[in-house]
Amino acid sequence: MHLNNFFSGRKLGFLLVMALFFMCWNTAPAAEAVGITLEIDGKRVVTDPAPLIINDRTLVPVRVVSEKLGAQVEWREESRTVHIVKGNRSVLLRIDNRLVDYKEGETAYSLCDVPPQILNSRTFVPLRLVSNALGVAVSWDGTSRTVSIDSGITSELTPFFQVFLLNIKPGQVVSSAMELQVGFGDVPPEGSAEVRFQLLDPDTGKGPVIARGSNINGKYTWLPELSDRGPRVLAAGIYDTRGRFLAGHVIPVEMAVVPRVVLTGVANDQTVTGAVSLGAYLNFVAEYVKYEITNQTSGKTFITDEADPQGAYNWSPEMTDNGTAAIRAIAYDASGQAYYSPAVTVKVDVARRLELRGVSAGSVVEKPVTLWPFRNFPVTQVEYLLIAPQTGKEEVLATTGYAGHTWFPGPEKAGTWQLAVRVKDTVGKTYTSDPVYVTVPAAPRLLLQAVGPNQVLTGEVKLKSLSNVALSKIQYMLINPKTGAKKVIAGGSAADSEYSWTPQSTDSGSWNIQAVGSMASGGTVLSEAVPVKVYLGKIYQAQPIIEKSQFLDFVSGLAVESQAVTGMSAALQAAQAILETGWGQSTPVDKYTGLLSNNLFGIKGQGPAGSVISNTWEEYNGTTFRVDANFRAYKNPAQSWADHKSLLLNGSRYESFRAVMNNSTLGAWALKRAGYATDSKYALKLIDLIKRYDLKRLDETGI
Repeated sequence: MHLNNFFSGRKLGFLLVMALFFMCWNTAPAAEAVGITLEIDGKRVVTDPAPLIINDRTLVPVRVVSEKLGAQVEWREESRTVHIVKGNRSVLLRIDNRLVDYKEGETAYSLCDVPPQILNSRTFVPLRLVSNALGVAVSWDGTSRTVSIDSGITSELTPFFQVFLLNIKPGQVVSSAMELQVGFGDVPPEGSAEVRFQLLDPDTGKGPVIARGSNINGKYTWLPELSDRGPRVLAAGIYDTRGRFLAGHVIPVEMAVVPRVVLTGVANDQTVTGAVSLGAYLNFVAEYVKYEITNQTSGKTFITDEADPQGAYNWSPEMTDNGTAAIRAIAYDASGQAYYSPAVTVKVDVARRLELRGVSAGSVVEKPVTLWPFRNFPVTQVEYLLIAPQTGKEEVLATTGYAGHTWFPGPEKAGTWQLAVRVKDTVGKTYTSDPVYVTVPAAPRLLLQAVGPNQVLTGEVKLKSLSNVALSKIQYMLINPKTGAKKVIAGGSAADSEYSWTPQSTDSGSWNIQAVGSMASGGTVLSEAVPVKVYLGKIYQAQPIIEKSQFLDFVSGLAVESQAVTGMSAALQAAQAILETGWGQSTPVDKYTGLLSNNLFGIKGQGPAGSVISNTWEEYNGTTFRVDANFRAYKNPAQSWADHKSLLLNGSRYESFRAVMNNSTLGAWALKRAGYATDSKYALKLIDLIKRYDLKRLDETGI
């Protein structure tokens, strides 16, 4: 896969014995340094190509200058690095990366103010970087516009920016989670808006952002990945509001995390009498956690499904759990390795609970309700009871093994009633819930179940109704909402049956559909008149935004570019786009015109290019159906990408997500907690995509 590399800038220079040379005029990002003379040890040197000025820094062809100073220069194509050696001193430069390795005995790391880059087919570096690497002095004569290098004068390498990683020492062993913070010799650089911490691989000079935030002086918790082991370079950078680097510092560290898992939410010897929220303290990034609950009285063990490592798991013990229980949290890393917390032993002592669910006290039963028993003990039989409040007389509505019961009372039950549930446990004892008072109206009811309000009918329709009275006949009427004119479109004597209606071209337009029932006792009962639209023209389906084989490269470029500005994990961004669009093959279009929305994340409303009409799901009388909805339209996919990031970066509900959005795993779970999607497996699906297609490499950036 071809991936674009985007790197945020960092500004770190060196104070030498002579003043740093700055140009006296504004220049374009890359311009030839016309009229600048380069002298090395008193001799004028003509380079081809000539020196360049980029962002007020003079860049020179590295090979020419280094070799003139007696150094050897080696270009390594595979790693895109330059290795400069002079005597026992050497420096390793990385193209488009500010990380520099210096070696004179031991290896030291620093950052250059302008990253080495290839221009005019030559590798250019800041002249100051070459002089510092080889320990020579540089001076600038503004009158003659001459840069002079004197190899006979030794210069010291001193960081230009006074930025420091606090509370951590070079070579420190990182064995657990830790707090990261930066300090300044004076004040933060002007325009400072964000601090980012990165963990770089010394071999590649790349690595992920491990913590970030807008509080420049704040402390940030770093949860390491267990896959990060061995030598690393810890970097801190200060950035402006556009994600441009202002200052930074790097320190070598040794990664050797010792995994630690601690169960939270309960304590040893605690008595549990009801629901408790279990959690886990972790000193590393886990993909998910499970909770193991062992009843030491019965010997039975229960293990939960995958749960949010940073969230809470609500455990509601049943009476069968009474006794002594040992609970452990189990955390799983990216390789599937499990790590267990010490067991916490509790005494479970919950009282028997039985409640009728499905209706609330004081409700009016005008539609079907599904009754079901909530209980915390095993049962073998369930009876649903209707009780007359005045006499206490009981009527059994239904008897089941263990199932719900749908109740739709007719007008013969008009009045106030009590509902209750009676159950039989495994030893034959019966228990009855407290009653719930409800009111049943006297009017007969007929509910149209086949279509819903504002549904668009594009072909054959299945019509069905439900009534709380016996019907001898059912008819379905098509009603003109303007004139009130009616016509029968389906029906028959089998009132409970399903009937079909196929609209004709003359039926196109807006209508109301109403069911009319003839009651066996005489008279009629009407359903609500449901507004619908008949459309028999061409319906356009969701369209691919790009060929599936090209989608990963396509979204990877957008994700990496966005990450450089926002700090949001590129891996997570790409995974969301894959999941939301089915690899780019299901992008909303206007169902009536075919206009492509370029909407990669299914966001509703009005966009920069207006909106398109597509489908969304609604429910009416227990039936789900599709209705028209407006989805944002964009002039191009990049607009959609930016709008989605704006939603996550500015929406109040995503505040907790923003705190961890640099990490794809933590960010995926934070999106789930924030309610981004109703799918209970949403976070796990994102994490699986990231693992399966190695998307974490998108987060491996230089500095």
